[in-house]
Amino acid sequence: MKMTGAQIICECMVKEGVEVVFGILGGAVLPLYDTLPQYPQLHHVLVRHEQGAAHAADGYARVTGKVGVCFATSGPGATNLVTGIANAHLDSVPMVAVTGQVARPFIGKDAFQEVDITGITLPITKHNYMVRNASQMAETVKEAFYLARSGRPGPVLIDVPKDVFAEEVEFNLPNRINIAGYKPTLQGHPTQIKKAAKVINEAKKPILLAGRGILISGASAKLKQLAETAQIPVVTTLLGISCFPGTHILNFGMVGMHGLAAANMALNETDLIIAVGMRFDDRVTSNVSTFAPNAKVVHIDIDPAEIGKNVRVDVPIVGDVKVVLNELHKLIETRQNLGWFEQLETWRKEHPSTYIRESEEILPQYVVSKIYEATKGNAIVTTGVGQNQMWSAQHYLFDRPNTFVSSGGLGTMGFGLPAAIGAKIGCPDETVWCIDGDGSFQMTIQELATIAQERIAVKIAILNNGFLGMVRQWQELFYDRRYVATPLSGPDFVKVAEAYGIAGALVKNKIDVIPAIERAMAEDGPFLVDFRVEPEENVYPMVPPGEDINAMVEEPREIVKVDSKKIKTRNM
Repeated sequence: MKMTGAQIICECMVKEGVEVVFGILGGAVLPLYDTLPQYPQLHHVLVRHEQGAAHAADGYARVTGKVGVCFATSGPGATNLVTGIANAHLDSVPMVAVTGQVARPFIGKDAFQEVDITGITLPITKHNYMVRNASQMAETVKEAFYLARSGRPGPVLIDVPKDVFAEEVEFNLPNRINIAGYKPTLQGHPTQIKKAAKVINEAKKPILLAGRGILISGASAKLKQLAETAQIPVVTTLLGISCFPGTHILNFGMVGMHGLAAANMALNETDLIIAVGMRFDDRVTSNVSTFAPNAKVVHIDIDPAEIGKNVRVDVPIVGDVKVVLNELHKLIETRQNLGWFEQLETWRKEHPSTYIRESEEILPQYVVSKIYEATKGNAIVTTGVGQNQMWSAQHYLFDRPNTFVSSGGLGTMGFGLPAAIGAKIGCPDETVWCIDGDGSFQMTIQELATIAQERIAVKIAILNNGFLGMVRQWQELFYDRRYVATPLSGPDFVKVAEAYGIAGALVKNKIDVIPAIERAMAEDGPFLVDFRVEPEENVYPMVPPGEDINAMVEEPREIVKVDSKKIKTRNM
């Protein structure tokens, strides 16, 4: 059967289980869009900027485990995807991006809206293609999806000249994919697993350091089983949040620059780190030369390039973490680490990182805690980047996998709103909150139009402090409060939302915080709340950049008040 290149793309995507595509059309990609009505299985979401398309596809992929898909035209359409592709690359998110290109006779001639998008994205994709003949299309699309979702997931880009979309060829879908040299290792080496079990069974102060690889492989239950069997405390990276129940007594929270004090202190004292599905990035280790000075390291990851890259490893295990943890658990002894656990509990009580002081002003962390209470922890939360991201990570407890959606490696401001769109479309029955800062929110504010057009019932909380908050915090602490380019003006966000047909509320008084959250929850459609929070509130704890983890700065003790409610939630 003969099909056009555009029809082959759509046909292959339907066979791959694709249900939604995010994008914006343009001249070079018009033949593909003209084909979409033939495939009602593919719901197209018209975003307002291609970066929003990539972030929405990213958010969709994170919450569903499926491959996110986005379309863009040539030239600026393709380059506008770059930030979102890079974000997905650093956070190991499966994505397929299809871009239009100028017709084959014009390639290399600086034609209108021609850019070498395969060259531009070479360092930030798992692989990319330019399809120069429609006869190559079916195999290319099948390969792209296989690469995007297998091994360590990541984004794959397919660039298609305009005339190839229209070219007719016989449609032949290959039965299997065989890419020379690409064979991800799934099974961990048995000898290495035995070595890991031995050091775990012998350790006096072990710690499980869990990252996003747990979520990618669907290994949350295996991690919990291992932790409970050996009674090993668990800490997570930023992107590992939600891989282990946040209310579990063995969960001591996030580590790193803005990690909880007890978690960072545990890393400094542990004699064994069992690192699972994480890459020891600088936000976790800070000063590598003094990181975890007393610890042996077991490192389990599917990507061999990450093992030993940043931190010396004693027992490396390459493999899918779910498979490896299953085999490892069989060799782990049941025991109690009461002394070590009691030490961490003491640190948790003496260094109350998540306690919120009394204040007449609206504290941003207070807002996050009240959203947690209103949702009972039963929501998907997306964030922007900066202080809002850290307060969300610290003060919302995530018990279910893939419910915390945030930009990690690239730290992309503007991620939260379009990611919430993708998350809500991917999980329509879930409550989705986007917790954002006024700076981050304004970077993709135009996606309110997408929310209005699609009637996507996301709830939006803007922690509006009138600053680019995280950078302002650094200026306060390290640059003698020289606030250069961080004071931030903004619109009346409620009026902007209402202009798009979205309901909203402005909250200036602490007494109105809870009613506004409840109103947002009760609204059938989208709802925006503009919380005017304390302008110069800082995120604590904080490890100064480049310093040792034990140089962590905590919130001044005299303004700390114990909130016993959160302690009570930490149970088996």
